[in-house]
Amino acid sequence: MRVLIADDQKSVGTSLAEMVGLCHHQVVEVVATGMEAIQAYARHRPDVVLMDYRMPKLNGITACRYILAKDPNARVILISGWSAPVEPESSGAIAILSKPVALPMLDAALTAAVEPRKKKEPAPVIVDATPRQAVDSAEPEATA
Repeated sequence: MRVLIADDQKSVGTSLAEMVGLCHHQVVEVVATGMEAIQAYARHRPDVVLMDYRMPKLNGITACRYILAKDPNARVILISGWSAPVEPESSGAIAILSKPVALPMLDAALTAAVEPRKKKEPAPVIVDATPRQAVDSAEPEATA
């Protein structure tokens, strides 16, 4: 699977890229803004976009909506560091993962994102609503 990553924090983008690799998928590019994500999507036509919810200038929701307007079959997973719940339906995203992203959650979301293409069914929405305290007190695992 080919994955585009958009996150304004370079260290998070790098960590996500490493995690995508651990899930045995290919990162086509890591970008830092919503506008760069739109341009990179047009260049690469990835299978999935992992996009930060909150980025300067053009946020992840706006970029997600733009990508979906151009390609209704696009598969976008938003990543949010906000504690307030975000509804994926409001943006068109197929899932929203909470930061820090746990490797098993990322792997499950990526797998779910492409399965419907094979079966021609809608993707299930996966929302990692784990409270920050539970994530911070859990045993260490790969996170972005």
